[in-house]
Amino acid sequence: MPRDATTTWLLLIHQLPAKPAYARVKVWRRLQALGAVTVKGAVYALPANAETQEDFAWLAKEIVEDGGEAMICEAALVEGLSDHDMQMLFDHARDEDYAKIAAEARDVAGRQSDEATDRELAEMASQVARLRRQLDAVVAIDFFGANGRLAAQGLVSGLEAVLKKEDAVTPAEPAPAPGPLSNRTWVTRRGVQIDRIASAWLIRRFIDQEARFKFVPSSGYQPEPGELRFDMFEGEFTHRGDRCTFEVLLSHAALSDRALSAIGEIVHDIDLKDSKFGREETSGIAHLVAGLSIAHKGDEQRIERGAAVFDDLYEYFRKKRD
Repeated sequence: MPRDATTTWLLLIHQLPAKPAYARVKVWRRLQALGAVTVKGAVYALPANAETQEDFAWLAKEIVEDGGEAMICEAALVEGLSDHDMQMLFDHARDEDYAKIAAEARDVAGRQSDEATDRELAEMASQVARLRRQLDAVVAIDFFGANGRLAAQGLVSGLEAVLKKEDAVTPAEPAPAPGPLSNRTWVTRRGVQIDRIASAWLIRRFIDQEARFKFVPSSGYQPEPGELRFDMFEGEFTHRGDRCTFEVLLSHAALSDRALSAIGEIVHDIDLKDSKFGREETSGIAHLVAGLSIAHKGDEQRIERGAAVFDDLYEYFRKKRD
Protein backbone atom coordinates (compact mmCIF):
# COMPACT_ATOMS: atom_id res chain seq x y z
CA MET A 1 0.00 0.00 0.00
CA PRO A 2 1.58 3.34 -1.00
CA ARG A 3 2.82 5.46 1.84
CA ASP A 4 1.25 8.89 2.22
CA ALA A 5 -1.60 8.07 -0.16
CA THR A 6 -5.07 9.07 1.01
CA THR A 7 -6.12 6.10 3.09
CA THR A 8 -9.45 4.89 4.39
CA TRP A 9 -9.34 3.23 7.76
CA LEU A 10 -11.42 0.63 9.53
CA LEU A 11 -12.04 1.28 13.21
CA LEU A 12 -13.13 -1.43 15.63
CA ILE A 13 -14.78 0.08 18.70
CA HIS A 14 -15.52 -2.49 21.36
CA GLN A 15 -16.32 -3.05 25.01
CA LEU A 16 -15.94 -6.27 26.98
CA PRO A 17 -17.33 -7.24 30.39
CA ALA A 18 -14.86 -7.46 33.27
CA LYS A 19 -15.30 -11.24 33.45
CA PRO A 20 -14.23 -13.65 32.20
CA ALA A 21 -10.73 -12.21 32.07
CA TYR A 22 -9.62 -14.64 29.38
CA ALA A 23 -11.94 -12.92 26.89
CA ARG A 24 -9.90 -9.71 27.08
CA VAL A 25 -6.65 -11.63 26.61
CA LYS A 26 -8.10 -13.53 23.65
CA VAL A 27 -9.29 -10.36 21.93
CA TRP A 28 -5.97 -8.61 22.56
CA ARG A 29 -4.05 -11.51 21.03
CA ARG A 30 -6.34 -11.58 18.01
CA LEU A 31 -5.83 -7.85 17.48
CA GLN A 32 -2.05 -8.31 17.66
CA ALA A 33 -2.20 -11.14 15.14
CA LEU A 34 -4.23 -8.99 12.76
CA GLY A 35 -1.68 -6.16 13.00
CA ALA A 36 -4.21 -3.66 14.38
CA VAL A 37 -2.97 -0.61 16.27
CA THR A 38 -4.55 1.27 19.15
CA VAL A 39 -5.98 4.67 18.25
CA LYS A 40 -7.45 5.44 21.66
CA GLY A 41 -8.68 3.24 24.47
CA ALA A 42 -10.68 0.37 23.01
CA VAL A 43 -10.52 1.76 19.46
CA TYR A 44 -8.33 -0.21 17.06
CA ALA A 45 -7.51 0.52 13.43
CA LEU A 46 -6.59 -1.31 10.25
CA PRO A 47 -6.24 0.00 6.69
CA ALA A 48 -9.52 -0.60 4.90
CA ASN A 49 -9.77 -3.42 2.38
CA ALA A 50 -11.91 -6.49 1.90
CA GLU A 51 -9.58 -8.75 3.88
CA THR A 52 -9.21 -6.48 6.92
CA GLN A 53 -12.96 -5.84 6.96
CA GLU A 54 -13.59 -9.58 7.11
CA ASP A 55 -10.99 -9.94 9.88
CA PHE A 56 -12.64 -7.24 11.99
CA ALA A 57 -16.09 -8.68 11.29
CA TRP A 58 -15.11 -12.09 12.64
CA LEU A 59 -13.50 -10.52 15.70
CA ALA A 60 -16.56 -8.35 16.36
CA LYS A 61 -18.68 -11.50 16.23
CA GLU A 62 -16.43 -13.18 18.82
CA ILE A 63 -16.65 -10.12 21.08
CA VAL A 64 -20.43 -10.15 20.99
CA GLU A 65 -20.48 -13.89 21.67
CA ASP A 66 -18.34 -13.26 24.76
CA GLY A 67 -20.92 -10.82 26.09
CA GLY A 68 -19.36 -7.63 24.81
CA GLU A 69 -20.29 -4.94 22.31
CA ALA A 70 -18.55 -4.12 19.04
CA MET A 71 -19.01 -1.91 16.02
CA ILE A 72 -16.93 -1.37 12.89
CA CYS A 73 -16.62 2.01 11.20
CA GLU A 74 -15.01 3.07 7.96
CA ALA A 75 -13.34 6.44 8.48
CA ALA A 76 -11.24 9.12 6.82
CA LEU A 77 -9.03 11.17 9.14
CA VAL A 78 -9.90 14.87 9.21
CA GLU A 79 -8.25 16.37 12.31
CA GLY A 80 -5.93 15.11 15.01
CA LEU A 81 -4.06 12.16 13.55
CA SER A 82 -3.07 12.43 9.90
CA ASP A 83 -2.83 9.47 7.54
CA HIS A 84 0.95 9.75 7.84
CA ASP A 85 0.74 9.67 11.65
CA MET A 86 -1.44 6.57 11.47
CA GLN A 87 0.97 4.86 9.12
CA MET A 88 3.79 5.62 11.56
CA LEU A 89 1.85 3.80 14.29
CA PHE A 90 1.75 0.69 12.10
CA ASP A 91 5.42 1.02 11.14
CA HIS A 92 6.49 1.45 14.76
CA ALA A 93 4.60 -1.68 15.80
CA ARG A 94 6.10 -3.73 12.97
CA ASP A 95 9.60 -2.37 13.59
CA GLU A 96 9.36 -3.67 17.16
CA ASP A 97 8.39 -7.10 15.80
CA TYR A 98 11.25 -7.06 13.29
CA ALA A 99 13.74 -5.94 15.95
CA LYS A 100 12.90 -8.96 18.11
CA ILE A 101 13.34 -11.34 15.19
CA ALA A 102 16.60 -9.67 14.15
CA ALA A 103 17.99 -9.85 17.68
CA GLU A 104 17.24 -13.56 17.93
CA ALA A 105 18.68 -14.18 14.45
CA ARG A 106 21.92 -12.44 15.49
CA ASP A 107 22.03 -14.59 18.62
CA VAL A 108 21.67 -17.74 16.53
CA ALA A 109 24.35 -16.51 14.10
CA GLY A 110 26.69 -15.80 17.01
CA ARG A 111 26.47 -19.43 18.09
CA GLN A 112 27.42 -20.82 14.68
CA SER A 113 30.52 -22.96 14.56
CA ASP A 114 32.33 -24.96 11.89
CA GLU A 115 32.63 -27.74 14.48
CA ALA A 116 28.89 -27.86 15.25
CA THR A 117 27.55 -31.35 15.90
CA ASP A 118 24.59 -32.81 14.02
CA ARG A 119 22.45 -32.22 17.11
CA GLU A 120 23.49 -28.56 17.27
CA LEU A 121 22.80 -28.12 13.55
CA ALA A 122 19.37 -29.70 13.97
CA GLU A 123 18.60 -27.33 16.85
CA MET A 124 19.75 -24.37 14.77
CA ALA A 125 17.58 -25.51 11.86
CA SER A 126 14.57 -25.65 14.16
CA GLN A 127 15.26 -22.15 15.47
CA VAL A 128 15.72 -20.74 11.98
CA ALA A 129 12.50 -22.38 10.75
CA ARG A 130 10.65 -20.81 13.68
CA LEU A 131 12.19 -17.40 12.89
CA ARG A 132 11.10 -17.75 9.27
CA ARG A 133 7.51 -18.48 10.36
CA GLN A 134 7.55 -15.49 12.70
CA LEU A 135 9.01 -13.26 9.99
CA ASP A 136 6.44 -14.34 7.40
CA ALA A 137 3.64 -13.64 9.89
CA VAL A 138 4.95 -10.11 10.54
CA VAL A 139 5.44 -9.40 6.83
CA ALA A 140 1.81 -10.39 6.26
CA ILE A 141 0.64 -7.55 8.53
CA ASP A 142 3.32 -5.04 7.51
CA PHE A 143 0.87 -2.87 5.59
CA PHE A 144 3.20 0.05 4.80
CA GLY A 145 6.68 -1.47 4.60
CA ALA A 146 8.39 -0.72 7.93
CA ASN A 147 12.10 0.04 7.81
CA GLY A 148 13.11 -2.93 9.95
CA ARG A 149 11.81 -5.47 7.45
CA LEU A 150 14.87 -5.73 5.21
CA ALA A 151 17.31 -6.18 8.08
CA ALA A 152 15.25 -9.01 9.56
CA GLN A 153 14.79 -10.65 6.17
CA GLY A 154 18.49 -10.42 5.42
CA LEU A 155 19.48 -12.00 8.72
CA VAL A 156 17.02 -14.87 8.49
CA SER A 157 17.86 -15.52 4.84
CA GLY A 158 21.54 -15.52 5.77
CA LEU A 159 20.97 -18.19 8.39
CA GLU A 160 19.00 -20.26 5.90
CA ALA A 161 21.83 -19.97 3.38
CA VAL A 162 24.35 -21.21 5.96
CA LEU A 163 22.17 -24.23 6.70
CA LYS A 164 21.97 -25.02 3.00
CA LYS A 165 25.78 -24.69 2.81
CA GLU A 166 25.46 -22.16 0.00
CA ASP A 167 27.96 -20.00 1.86
CA ALA A 168 29.83 -20.63 5.08
CA VAL A 169 29.40 -17.09 6.41
CA THR A 170 26.98 -14.96 4.44
CA PRO A 171 24.60 -15.51 1.55
CA ALA A 172 25.99 -15.09 -1.92
CA GLU A 173 26.45 -11.70 -3.51
CA PRO A 174 23.64 -10.62 -5.80
CA ALA A 175 24.08 -11.66 -9.40
CA PRO A 176 25.86 -9.03 -11.50
CA ALA A 177 23.42 -6.38 -12.63
CA PRO A 178 22.60 -6.51 -16.33
CA GLY A 179 24.71 -4.05 -18.27
CA PRO A 180 26.93 -1.29 -16.89
CA LEU A 181 25.98 0.56 -13.69
CA SER A 182 25.79 3.91 -15.43
CA ASN A 183 23.02 6.20 -16.59
CA ARG A 184 20.45 3.98 -14.89
CA THR A 185 17.17 4.50 -13.08
CA TRP A 186 17.60 3.39 -9.47
CA VAL A 187 14.38 2.44 -7.72
CA THR A 188 13.77 2.38 -3.98
CA ARG A 189 11.00 2.56 -1.42
CA ARG A 190 9.25 5.81 -0.54
CA GLY A 191 10.01 7.48 2.77
CA VAL A 192 13.80 7.14 2.54
CA GLN A 193 15.82 6.84 5.73
CA ILE A 194 19.49 6.35 6.60
CA ASP A 195 20.42 3.35 4.41
CA ARG A 196 18.57 4.60 1.32
CA ILE A 197 19.80 8.18 1.75
CA ALA A 198 23.41 7.05 2.15
CA SER A 199 23.10 4.50 -0.68
CA ALA A 200 21.68 7.13 -3.05
CA TRP A 201 24.65 9.39 -2.22
CA LEU A 202 27.08 6.51 -2.83
CA ILE A 203 25.42 5.64 -6.15
CA ARG A 204 25.36 9.17 -7.52
CA ARG A 205 28.86 10.16 -6.37
CA PHE A 206 30.86 6.97 -6.88
CA ILE A 207 28.88 4.50 -9.01
CA ASP A 208 26.56 6.29 -11.45
CA GLN A 209 26.91 10.06 -11.70
CA GLU A 210 23.96 10.18 -14.12
CA ALA A 211 21.73 8.20 -11.78
CA ARG A 212 18.01 8.94 -11.72
CA PHE A 213 16.02 7.97 -8.63
CA LYS A 214 12.48 6.67 -8.54
CA PHE A 215 10.43 6.19 -5.37
CA VAL A 216 7.75 3.51 -5.29
CA PRO A 217 5.53 1.62 -2.82
CA SER A 218 7.41 -0.82 -0.59
CA SER A 219 5.62 -3.85 -2.03
CA GLY A 220 3.92 -4.87 -5.23
CA TYR A 221 6.11 -2.82 -7.57
CA GLN A 222 7.06 -4.47 -10.87
CA PRO A 223 10.34 -3.03 -12.18
CA GLU A 224 10.51 -1.72 -15.71
CA PRO A 225 13.24 -2.97 -18.07
CA GLY A 226 16.65 -1.64 -17.15
CA GLU A 227 15.72 -0.40 -13.67
CA LEU A 228 17.86 -1.31 -10.68
CA ARG A 229 16.22 -1.68 -7.27
CA PHE A 230 18.07 -0.91 -4.05
CA ASP A 231 17.07 -1.41 -0.42
CA MET A 232 13.93 -3.21 -1.55
CA PHE A 233 12.70 -6.76 -1.09
CA GLU A 234 14.07 -8.89 -3.96
CA GLY A 235 16.03 -5.87 -5.20
CA GLU A 236 19.29 -6.20 -7.10
CA PHE A 237 21.03 -4.44 -4.23
CA THR A 238 19.58 -4.91 -0.75
CA HIS A 239 20.40 -6.37 2.67
CA ARG A 240 22.49 -9.54 2.53
CA GLY A 241 23.01 -11.44 5.74
CA ASP A 242 24.00 -8.90 8.39
CA ARG A 243 25.06 -6.27 5.84
CA CYS A 244 22.99 -3.23 4.98
CA THR A 245 22.43 -2.06 1.40
CA PHE A 246 25.24 0.51 1.58
CA GLU A 247 27.72 -2.24 2.48
CA VAL A 248 26.44 -4.50 -0.31
CA LEU A 249 26.86 -1.70 -2.86
CA LEU A 250 30.39 -1.01 -1.62
CA SER A 251 31.34 -4.65 -2.05
CA HIS A 252 29.69 -5.06 -5.44
CA ALA A 253 31.31 -1.93 -6.87
CA ALA A 254 34.68 -2.92 -5.34
CA LEU A 255 35.06 0.49 -3.69
CA SER A 256 37.99 -0.13 -1.35
CA ASP A 257 38.07 3.36 0.12
CA ARG A 258 38.91 3.77 3.82
CA ALA A 259 36.56 6.73 4.17
CA LEU A 260 33.68 4.89 2.50
CA SER A 261 34.27 1.86 4.72
CA ALA A 262 34.00 4.08 7.79
CA ILE A 263 30.75 5.58 6.51
CA GLY A 264 29.47 2.06 5.82
CA GLU A 265 30.11 1.11 9.45
CA ILE A 266 28.12 4.13 10.64
CA VAL A 267 25.23 3.44 8.27
CA HIS A 268 25.23 -0.22 9.35
CA ASP A 269 24.95 0.59 13.05
CA ILE A 270 22.23 3.21 12.56
CA ASP A 271 20.19 1.05 10.20
CA LEU A 272 20.57 -2.35 11.88
CA LYS A 273 20.81 -0.98 15.44
CA ASP A 274 23.21 -3.74 16.47
CA SER A 275 26.22 -1.59 17.51
CA LYS A 276 28.50 -3.92 15.54
CA PHE A 277 31.16 -1.29 14.87
CA GLY A 278 30.52 1.23 17.66
CA ARG A 279 32.10 4.25 15.97
CA GLU A 280 32.03 7.42 18.06
CA GLU A 281 30.54 9.45 15.18
CA THR A 282 27.46 7.22 14.82
CA SER A 283 25.18 8.96 17.32
CA GLY A 284 25.75 12.41 15.83
CA ILE A 285 25.10 11.25 12.27
CA ALA A 286 21.98 9.42 13.41
CA HIS A 287 20.61 12.66 14.88
CA LEU A 288 21.52 14.64 11.76
CA VAL A 289 19.74 12.23 9.43
CA ALA A 290 16.74 11.99 11.75
CA GLY A 291 16.54 15.79 11.76
CA LEU A 292 16.60 16.13 7.99
CA SER A 293 13.96 13.40 7.69
CA ILE A 294 11.67 15.34 10.02
CA ALA A 295 12.33 18.65 8.26
CA HIS A 296 11.90 17.30 4.73
CA LYS A 297 9.03 14.97 3.80
CA GLY A 298 9.95 14.65 0.12
CA ASP A 299 12.35 11.85 -0.84
CA GLU A 300 14.28 13.97 -3.36
CA GLN A 301 14.78 16.64 -0.70
CA ARG A 302 16.00 14.10 1.84
CA ILE A 303 18.51 12.68 -0.63
CA GLU A 304 19.71 16.15 -1.61
CA ARG A 305 20.17 17.27 1.99
CA GLY A 306 21.66 13.92 2.96
CA ALA A 307 24.19 14.18 0.15
CA ALA A 308 25.62 17.33 1.74
CA VAL A 309 25.94 15.51 5.07
CA PHE A 310 27.74 12.55 3.52
CA ASP A 311 29.96 14.76 1.36
CA ASP A 312 31.25 16.43 4.51
CA LEU A 313 31.52 13.13 6.37
CA TYR A 314 33.51 11.64 3.51
CA GLU A 315 35.98 14.54 3.57
CA TYR A 316 36.31 14.17 7.34
CA PHE A 317 37.25 10.49 7.12
CA ARG A 318 39.40 10.98 4.02
CA LYS A 319 41.60 13.48 5.85
CA LYS A 320 41.38 12.00 9.33
CA ARG A 321 44.56 10.50 10.74
CA ASP A 322 44.06 7.33 12.74
